[in-house]
Amino acid sequence: LCSARCGLALVLHVSLFVAYALRVSLSIAIVAMTNGSHPHSWSGSAPRGSYPGFSQDVSGKQMQITERRFPGSAPVYNWSAETQGIILSSFFYGYGLTQALGGYCSGLFGGKPVLGSGLLLSSVLTLLVPRAAELGMSFLIGLQVLLGLAEGVIFPAQYTLWAKWAPPLERSRLMNIADAGCTFGTFFALLVAGIICQSLGWPFVFYIFGGIGCAWCLCWFLLVYEDPAHHPWINAGEQEYIVSLLAHQGSSHGCSLPLVAMAKSLPLWAITIACFCTDWLFYMLLTSMPMFMSNVLHFDLRENGLLSSLPYIGNGLGHILAGLLADFLLARRVLGTAAIRKLFSALGMLLPAVFLVAVPYLGCSSTVVVVLLTLALTIISMTGAGININHIDIAPRYAGFLLGITNTFGIVAGIIAPTAVGLLISQDLQTGWRNAFFISAALNLFGLIFYIAFGSGTIQDWAREDTAVQ
Repeated sequence: LCSARCGLALVLHVSLFVAYALRVSLSIAIVAMTNGSHPHSWSGSAPRGSYPGFSQDVSGKQMQITERRFPGSAPVYNWSAETQGIILSSFFYGYGLTQALGGYCSGLFGGKPVLGSGLLLSSVLTLLVPRAAELGMSFLIGLQVLLGLAEGVIFPAQYTLWAKWAPPLERSRLMNIADAGCTFGTFFALLVAGIICQSLGWPFVFYIFGGIGCAWCLCWFLLVYEDPAHHPWINAGEQEYIVSLLAHQGSSHGCSLPLVAMAKSLPLWAITIACFCTDWLFYMLLTSMPMFMSNVLHFDLRENGLLSSLPYIGNGLGHILAGLLADFLLARRVLGTAAIRKLFSALGMLLPAVFLVAVPYLGCSSTVVVVLLTLALTIISMTGAGININHIDIAPRYAGFLLGITNTFGIVAGIIAPTAVGLLISQDLQTGWRNAFFISAALNLFGLIFYIAFGSGTIQDWAREDTAVQ
């Protein structure tokens, strides 16, 4: 627990925590920035500086619906629902463009400077959001695209770091501890941003989150080192332990990449397809579950304040527990690396798919449906010890670049899935939701079969150290 690699996991956990808090801050603050509170009634006539809302006590019980008022100095904009959708979605267009580029640059210059620069730029851009909103919608959209570009390099750079720091028998736990920062950061932002909007005004959401991000970047550059060999305070035994275990995989890639060999690699295609399918289900559930509970189950989310946070808590804890269990099985040699990756991918993809197929037949029991959907979002985190880490298993030298490629496909799935759900339910509500769940389940089953058939846990020939180049 006092090792340098465990310290890196905690530092990365906080870094991803901050990154996701920055990422979702506008999604929360936009409620206070506009003159309405409901996504389908943005053009309502709420008084300037206020919006209708509800409050809850710490036990989660519903209290009297009241009108929340914001400080009068905070401006309110008359943006339509379509305009807000464009503003919020503009982040993902930038985010998808720098995934592969971030992985490539981190392989050339190192994961530490690329991740730190991306997080610092994201923090600075977050500080500028209030000013961009004052200048006009187009400036805010452009700023969101830049924010997506900056955050797009963070995940690929993290994988480049872990390829140099994580021993094979500890990869699952270390990387999943770091990744849990994403969901905990989202949960924290959802919890705190509303309070800040109500007490200080929505601009302070960006000032506080952006300021914290800038301060944390100083800690990042002071505490993190590119690899064990350059760490000045690492224990000599730990340094030798890590270096000896990772010596076989070679150094980071140079300027050239074996793109043709990558394109022909079935294990890489297996990971890519599985990532697309599981991200489809994940984003479909995350974005559409509240709508399903409202439209089909007629379930009032205000009856339990904890309900909306359960998926985030479950997903974060699931990441950590799955990582610990996967490494335990590897250390005990119960299964090999490839079998462990396929087992956890199977559990993380198959069980949520089964839950989705069961949901349309349990419409009379809203509580059971909510439990199943929450379990689906929790169990899908097991893929973090499966397909997500498999990038480093098959190609540690190119892990950041490969993560950028597969993550780009995942982002595309995240954009298409909610749109597909909207098209399906616009025709017929009950049938549309059933078809949406069945399609997501079928995609996950297809991706799982392809991954089990062609996935691998060993370093590929094209990913080994190129002696001629070295």
